[in-house]
Amino acid sequence: MILTIEQKKEYFKSLGKNETDSGTSDVQVAIFTQRIKHLTEHLKRNKKDFATERALVNMVGRRKKLLSYIKHKDIERYRELIKKLEIRK
Repeated sequence: MILTIEQKKEYFKSLGKNETDSGTSDVQVAIFTQRIKHLTEHLKRNKKDFATERALVNMVGRRKKLLSYIKHKDIERYRELIKKLEIRK
């Protein structure tokens, strides 16, 4: 895992309600995004790692579901999150 405890707490503080708020959809999307970036770099070096590829596809799907939930609940929060995490360009 590439995220340290301090980095996670920073996400909790900036996107969640407090330093221990790991359940907010915004925080979960941020953590998924970092893990997806890490796995993408791993797969660029290891093209035949199919187990990791499958895990990456599942993770992208879970992030997509969370993003659609946020978009349905509050479109402005969704737009801010997309811009802050630089998911879509």
